[in-house]
Amino acid sequence: MNRCVVGLQWGDEGKGKVIDILAEHSDIVVRYSGGANAGHTVIVGNDRFALHLLPSGSIRPGTICVIANGVVLDPYVLIDGIEKLGEKDISLDGRLFISENVHVVLDYHKKEDKLREESLGKNKLGTTIRGIGPCYADKVGRSYAVRMADLKDLKKLKAKLQAIVEYKNKVFGAVYGAEPMNADEIFEKCKSYAERLLPFIADTTEYLHRAIANGKSILFEGAQGSLLDLDHGTFPFVTSSNSSSLGMPAGSGVPAKHVDKFIGIVKAYTTRVGAGPFPTEQDNETGQYIRDKGNEYGTTTGRPRRCGWFDALAVSYAVTIGAIDSVAMMHLDTLAGLKELKICRAYKINGTEKTFFPANTERLSQASAVYETVPGWDEEITGVTDFHDLPTNAQNYVCRIEELISKPITIIGVGPKRNQTIFR
Repeated sequence: MNRCVVGLQWGDEGKGKVIDILAEHSDIVVRYSGGANAGHTVIVGNDRFALHLLPSGSIRPGTICVIANGVVLDPYVLIDGIEKLGEKDISLDGRLFISENVHVVLDYHKKEDKLREESLGKNKLGTTIRGIGPCYADKVGRSYAVRMADLKDLKKLKAKLQAIVEYKNKVFGAVYGAEPMNADEIFEKCKSYAERLLPFIADTTEYLHRAIANGKSILFEGAQGSLLDLDHGTFPFVTSSNSSSLGMPAGSGVPAKHVDKFIGIVKAYTTRVGAGPFPTEQDNETGQYIRDKGNEYGTTTGRPRRCGWFDALAVSYAVTIGAIDSVAMMHLDTLAGLKELKICRAYKINGTEKTFFPANTERLSQASAVYETVPGWDEEITGVTDFHDLPTNAQNYVCRIEELISKPITIIGVGPKRNQTIFR
């Protein structure tokens, strides 16, 4: 069976844990979008792994890992990730394949990201300053793009970098008054990247189609969340790729018809990082309670996440555009101790009730949440392994959300570890 796992909110839903669990029954795990701005956390025993570019299946020694063409890759971050796994005696030799068509994030992308955000002042987008947007912009612009395949011919790459850095220095100097960058220094870094990563570079599209023909089980791993999708999210407060399941075919070269099941991941509440409208946000004691109990601080940046009630309208939208078959709900344990829980079932915009999520940021900014209130529970549930052993109010909460999003919740996370998972 081939499956695709995507986040249904604004990212940070707990995809890493679910993908790690499903990877046990998959031959290949494919990361198809985003860059080092993603942070997927996997906890195995007492070990905590924060993965930024490596597929979450990399923790399982027998799993093949593919970084497909839709990713923008920071070689420094990837090499660091490979070495950190090596320190835990987890080797990726012979089981990691990087698409030759992956675009490469270099120093000038990060500099551009930082300069642009600083220039926007209070209107900044809240990017991770990892160079993701500028790299995708170069990909679309074509003329100044560097791909993994370019690491195979260092002589040509050196000439290409000279031209790119000359252009970037002119722009950075004229627009931001920035100091020039040194093309030779960037090239020397690329030489070291090539030495380490060339053995992993492959035609991953051919590899994946051969794997499908041979009956292999493939798990496609999304990054960020559906509401951050460049085309279908809350633009401009989005990421720079198609982070919903709609990005899977273009990001991997595998048509959606080859996927048997699309699985969406949600938290039992809602979080968001950075700027942008957030109708169910609780900038109060409740939001802080959720933040502290759920450890809602960024895996990549350490930034505190904005926290709020579960938004069924937003999740229903993500389910609809993503053709989601079933849902996994993480962090149900975080809500223990709250006397009442609220679920957003609709929005009011200019006095009119809306039951379809408006991805348009201007309209979403005008929305106020229409809530249902349900009773909470006090019992800790981190040791529960059967749905029917959950407190009745916790069961009712899950079942009501199922009704509102019209999809079954088949996996429930009650803690960060593999074994703290309920399967229905």
